Amino acid sequence: MNQLLNTLYVTTQGAYLHLDHDTLLVEVERETKLRVPLLHLGAVVCFGDVRLSPALLHRCAEDGRSVVLLDRHGRFKARVEGPLSGNVLLRRAQHEALSSPDQTLEIARSCVAGKLQNSRQVLLRAAREAPDAADGGVLSAAATRLAGLIDAVRQAGTVEEVRGCEGDAARTYFGVFDRAVRVERAAFRLTGRSRRPPIGRTNALLSFLYTLLTADCAAAAQGIGLDPQVGYLHALRPGRPALALDLMEELRPALVDRLALTLINRRQLKPGDFVERPGGATLLTDDGRRTVLVAYQKRKQEEVPHRVLGKKVPLGLVPHVQARLLARHLRGDLEHYPPFLIR
Repeated sequence: MNQLLNTLYVTTQGAYLHLDHDTLLVEVERETKLRVPLLHLGAVVCFGDVRLSPALLHRCAEDGRSVVLLDRHGRFKARVEGPLSGNVLLRRAQHEALSSPDQTLEIARSCVAGKLQNSRQVLLRAAREAPDAADGGVLSAAATRLAGLIDAVRQAGTVEEVRGCEGDAARTYFGVFDRAVRVERAAFRLTGRSRRPPIGRTNALLSFLYTLLTADCAAAAQGIGLDPQVGYLHALRPGRPALALDLMEELRPALVDRLALTLINRRQLKPGDFVERPGGATLLTDDGRRTVLVAYQKRKQEEVPHRVLGKKVPLGLVPHVQARLLARHLRGDLEHYPPFLIR
């Protein structure tokens, strides 16, 4: 039986987290607001001015429970983890694969091909649901363009070529993304993907959700015993969780993009849930972040078919499943790394 361990998100400024035996307590102004058994938690994510007791940090490290620190707007600051777990032979295989151009290329191809296929599904679904025929046509045409880029990825001879195809696909995908928005389109217009800082409400929403997904993928890699900083598609840089970024590519459309469109189209998020800062950056308000966090947790609990396992699994477990499949490929148990594909 699979158990989906929940992530505790703490957004209340001034909150203090500490231990009471095997229970995590959240206090605000010395009043206990929440009690959660540690057994039920897979990770703790803190936004802004949130304090944690040393005893709680030590216990989380001992249990393999990650603690992620973000600023109050959701920008990543730090991650606290215990000793790296897993078989040293697996990590050796991970590094050896990085030294093999052919294996590195194959893994990069799989990650990007999976991302493009899932992005196609998002566009095709949006085209079917579009109330305007013109929007449906534009979305369908972009999906056709992505199909051609999937073939180009499979024929790419270098990782640089794979990255080039992914870049072309991203421009195509985000170039029509706001055609999938059915309400208040002017307020949620996306003229192009921007990250630092995010420009516009849709960019702010996507960036916030991608930060959460990155943390989940890093935890999945760490939990399997892989080094989250040693990836294949993303270039290695100090402090960059390259493998987590690799794993999240194919999961972006399923876990983030569909959720972002749902939140907008169902009016669960409104223009007033965002604020524009000096310099043009757009950020979620405190209430907006809470709405997104609740929706993200619910989304992770939804069960979806997994073609390799042959059964349904909660979306929140998919990063862990994919990390395990990658580990099996690196060990030589699987000939190819199979990306996660949505329907």
